[in-house]
Amino acid sequence: MGYTGGSTESPTYRRLADHTEAFQVEYDPDLVTYGDLLDVFWMDHDPGQGQWSKQYRTAIFTHDESQRKLAEASRDRITSSRGSDVTTAVEPLKTFTPAEEYHQKYYLRRYGDLVREYVAIYPQPEDFVRSTAVARVNGFLGGNGTLEDLEDAMASLGLSQKGQRRLREYVEASSPRRACPIPARKQLPDPNEAVREPSPAR
Repeated sequence: MGYTGGSTESPTYRRLADHTEAFQVEYDPDLVTYGDLLDVFWMDHDPGQGQWSKQYRTAIFTHDESQRKLAEASRDRITSSRGSDVTTAVEPLKTFTPAEEYHQKYYLRRYGDLVREYVAIYPQPEDFVRSTAVARVNGFLGGNGTLEDLEDAMASLGLSQKGQRRLREYVEASSPRRACPIPARKQLPDPNEAVREPSPAR
């Protein structure tokens, strides 16, 4: 979660100015393609909705020419299949400023016991935000993935037995569930492996 698309330096939630709230996806192309991510993007929002504010508009911010071409081609296909205008912009990414810590992993932050477990594994906020395991748990708590998906992923999420039990309870209590539209192609890395690697210098 963060801010992009504008010219104001160092935007914050309280001083967003001309930026758009967005999220940046880090992905392994051996596991998922950019085209897969575009398919999920188009399934997960109304591409014809009005752009009533710069902060909450729909847009795809591309990192390079290849992504731009794929994003524009996918938008053209959606426009053609809808038979009506698509208001989603495709723009080059200039900068991406991560949002404040309290804006990260929205669904997970409702469950303090799970947050505490992950903060113990990832004491650096940047590592917490970038963790694949944390992102997956946030997704499950947000209603994404089936209970079967959760059980398949559970061993790779890095939680204690108690944490796994609590996560299962929370997910079972939430509804409705949405199956993940991208099939798993490989086993996710052990979340504890990332703990052994130092954070990149900035």
